[in-house]
Amino acid sequence: MDKLYKKNELGFSLFLIIDYIVFYSAAEVLSKRIGVEKSLTFAFTFIFTVSLLYWINKNGLKEKYGLTSPQIPAKRLLYYIPLVLIASVNLWFGVRLNYSILETVLYVLTMFCVGFLEEIIARGFIFKALEKDNTKRAIIISSVAFGVAHIFNLFNGSGMELLANFLQVFYAIAVGFLFVTLFYKTKSLLPSIICHGVLNALSAFANVEAATTEVQIFSALALIVLSAGYSFYIYRAVK
Repeated sequence: MDKLYKKNELGFSLFLIIDYIVFYSAAEVLSKRIGVEKSLTFAFTFIFTVSLLYWINKNGLKEKYGLTSPQIPAKRLLYYIPLVLIASVNLWFGVRLNYSILETVLYVLTMFCVGFLEEIIARGFIFKALEKDNTKRAIIISSVAFGVAHIFNLFNGSGMELLANFLQVFYAIAVGFLFVTLFYKTKSLLPSIICHGVLNALSAFANVEAATTEVQIFSALALIVLSAGYSFYIYRAVK
């Protein structure tokens, strides 16, 4: 890992993305075959998370990749209230338990690992690798790549339907744009990691029966508007 990172940071980032997508997808399929949702998925994401954290700490890269406190006071960022709204979107139309107790625990733990992994790869490694040449281009590419990568949810055993996945790609681009703007301005990934993890984890309690086409479209548009509005505010308010 060290040699690849030192030779080509972007190549290192792509290596991590491919590993993450392939092994996550395989773990999802095998977990379903075992009959316990997220059993092997949690094992994979946990090991991947611990390994990356160890490697980042060992190489003194915590500050570079935003694993430090934000440098901007919370007051100037509206106390992160828009992030709270975004993180709670899965509870807007009711709450229900969609899995067994064991599966729910595994699901929540997995999603917090996913929040870390996707943020550190998309907003950390990819953005930082591209930022050297052009910051604005790095923001756009990392955001779009993050959103488009969600297409794989159609094939990784998640069971996501076409409409839901189509909407997810678009709001993931908007949320990704917000997260990378937040990282760029505050030099910290922690708010994005927490928001991302909570957003994903709360999907375990979403009222899926209420997820009509209209509700899915409304939720996606709300996420896009919230993300775009907060991104604009942060970009203009934080110099």
